Amino acid sequence: MKNNKKGFTLIELIIVTVILGILAAVAVPRYMGTVNRSEASAEDAVLTALLANAEAYAMETFIDTGRKSYPFNPFSGASVDGYNSESDEASVAGEWAWNETVGLITHMRNDDSIWEWSYSISDSSDAQGDDRGGFGNRHLDERGGDDTESGTGDDL
Repeated sequence: MKNNKKGFTLIELIIVTVILGILAAVAVPRYMGTVNRSEASAEDAVLTALLANAEAYAMETFIDTGRKSYPFNPFSGASVDGYNSESDEASVAGEWAWNETVGLITHMRNDDSIWEWSYSISDSSDAQGDDRGGFGNRHLDERGGDDTESGTGDDL
């Protein structure tokens, strides 16, 4: 009689499980890093659009009044998906908000972390006829930590 053994031994199954566990341990952090970088790039695109909008506003006021100034609300005149004009802070994934009291733009990422940028209409230039403010760097909301993302091109 022939002894036909079909299937895998227990040790073979354990080795495959260990290999899959090692691969998952390496792949998941790399995937999360990629997701964070893509969300930061999307935020950079929105901030660049807001800056372009503020500069267009400044040129219009310069033509009208002879002085450049930024709009009070950085989202006025701009079309941003997820902007909630009724809220002072982003509270839903993908939402953007403007808090006029403290001068902060907030965005909630898909991992529920809230990132902030300062925005000021105060004169940040010594140039005559230039009363433009500016946008600050990206930083994590203090309630979620105090990290600052660097190297993302958000020093607008």
